[in-house]
Amino acid sequence: MWLVAVGTTLAKGDDAPPAEAFHVLPQVSPDGPNITPLLKYQTEMAWRQDEQRRKRWEAIRTEADLLGVQQELRNRLLKMLGGLPTEKTPLHSRITGRIQMEGFHIEKLIFESLPGVYVSALVYVPDDKIKLHPGILVPAGHSANGKVHYQALCQRLVLHGYVVISWDPIGQGERSQFWDAKKHKSRYNLICAEHAVMGNLAYLAGTNLARWEIWDGIRAVDYLLSRTDVDAERINITGTSGGGFQAAHIAALDSRIKVAAPSCYITALAMRVYNRIFKDPDSDPEQDLYGMISDGVGHPGLLLMMYPRPVFVAAATLDFFPIEGTHKTFREVAELYAKFGYANRIEMHEGYHGHEYSLENQERAIEFLDHFNGLPLRRGLPSVKELDDKTLQCTQSGQVMLDYENARSLMDLIRDYYSEHQSGSSPKLAELYYSDSHPAIDSWRILPDDGTSPSADEIRWEHLGTSRFEGIDVERYLLHHSQYLELPLLYIHNAADAQRKFLLWLGENGKPTAEDWPEIKKLVAAGYSIIGVDPRGLGETRMRYKAVSEDDPTLARLDYDHAYVNPLSGVLAGYVYNSLLTGRPYFMQMIEDVEIATRFARVKINGQAEFAAIGTGEASTFANAVAEVLPKIELIPQSEKVAVRWSELVKEKRELWPIQYLLPGGAYIH
Repeated sequence: MWLVAVGTTLAKGDDAPPAEAFHVLPQVSPDGPNITPLLKYQTEMAWRQDEQRRKRWEAIRTEADLLGVQQELRNRLLKMLGGLPTEKTPLHSRITGRIQMEGFHIEKLIFESLPGVYVSALVYVPDDKIKLHPGILVPAGHSANGKVHYQALCQRLVLHGYVVISWDPIGQGERSQFWDAKKHKSRYNLICAEHAVMGNLAYLAGTNLARWEIWDGIRAVDYLLSRTDVDAERINITGTSGGGFQAAHIAALDSRIKVAAPSCYITALAMRVYNRIFKDPDSDPEQDLYGMISDGVGHPGLLLMMYPRPVFVAAATLDFFPIEGTHKTFREVAELYAKFGYANRIEMHEGYHGHEYSLENQERAIEFLDHFNGLPLRRGLPSVKELDDKTLQCTQSGQVMLDYENARSLMDLIRDYYSEHQSGSSPKLAELYYSDSHPAIDSWRILPDDGTSPSADEIRWEHLGTSRFEGIDVERYLLHHSQYLELPLLYIHNAADAQRKFLLWLGENGKPTAEDWPEIKKLVAAGYSIIGVDPRGLGETRMRYKAVSEDDPTLARLDYDHAYVNPLSGVLAGYVYNSLLTGRPYFMQMIEDVEIATRFARVKINGQAEFAAIGTGEASTFANAVAEVLPKIELIPQSEKVAVRWSELVKEKRELWPIQYLLPGGAYIH
């Protein structure tokens, strides 16, 4: 049994080595946005996986082939969502108010997409003598006031003859899930932050926030079809940004939608992997379905699932959804439409502007919609009269969770989903770690660095120097692997007699620092040699960039260290979501880095070494996982910190926890 206690306080009067003794990488990395080795690695993986998808699509020779691929994509998308609810319960729709406008009126609507899940919506109805109108869904993008923000678009559509329904997404507008009634505001912002809290927990339960967003849209279709003034054969959808995300996914999964026009969303996801940290750092988990790239869906897959229905892609040249990716995806799918005689059913238009559904793009999209709905062509856009938030409020209090005693929180639904999907047999963490995506590190070659990029099955090492203090050597190594990645490693041991007992030091921020010197001395005196690493994206490999939300002033005030790891918006969260898109969670990749370190130590330092792992502070969860997954590593538990149990996070509806421990389906691991 290994017995050791680790503290974190530097004893008063103790002299520590200088900080430089624990630095492996040159301390010249620039502050600000930086194309880090990890970002290169993630981007290259994303492009490689997308290329594999593209090659599979080359086998599409006939329309039957295409329809087969389409069904496969649908099945994969549903799996990523954790399925959709199986029962369409009564909508219990009710009109809570009516506003008369010139040429149309607005109905304030409340319906239940699931029992106790209240959806606040506005329905724009033409005042004309036409019996049946085409219906159109306008899902709201990211805005604090939800549906109200998109009223101008809705008014333009109703004046063209559509019955329009626009609703508040969960966590926006009148559907805050974390409302503080005394302060009259959410505990988080109503743009992306509530989505981050709910979405991160949904991952652990093996589902995604998008599951419920899409379901709200499907039930909105059901509502339109319940009206006597809506033509069931002419149901459409358009939305921008987060509304573009919803429009694409709802249309992909609900064939009752005949025409779709997503705006400011479609791109190539590998490009989002590359630019999200710099251009759009807000955490928004519903847009990062687990395996979206690695399982061959991506944005081309979403568009292909709409075939042969008409699709209009609205885009912005200066968007943070890269326009080059929009062109690439559109061209690929448009070629398949054309191949089977439907070239006229898919169109794209871009405006030279930033992330917005510009008037130019709205006009072109409405022309496209009008054409396929048999409406007369009308140039230009009608004038609108926007109303204030209070006027368009559907509930008395302004929040459905306050108005309805039986209203159910999505956090409760996530917990219920987890309970319903528990089974007698639970997967082991090791089974997930050593899945097909494991890079077979135990077979990698260990070679000295020669200045070239390592291949996929190599670890190339550099010895960057040794510092000696009080008879203790601090050796600094840099391990190069996976073509781009760098792993800083410290080997700390008695200068006269290195021990066979190796202790893996797993800290909150990576390897030991000068502040840990008192504990290091105790451990070395007790006969241990210490191995410490900075997992990719932590410690010295962090990007020196404070990427925080422009939409949330409270996040902008965070210092660098807290901003970096913030689960609501930040660099580390961006790395984590990128890893989910490519099907190998960041948490698993952290364990990979420890496996790389132990393989190097056994080959280069001591092949007979015995290993134990210890986690300091929040890293106790990491240490537990390393000891469970990697062979011949004993865990040294720490009494002051208890490892995170993913199931407990879901059961307790924990709102905030370390983003690096996000593991899809983790709640089922015991």
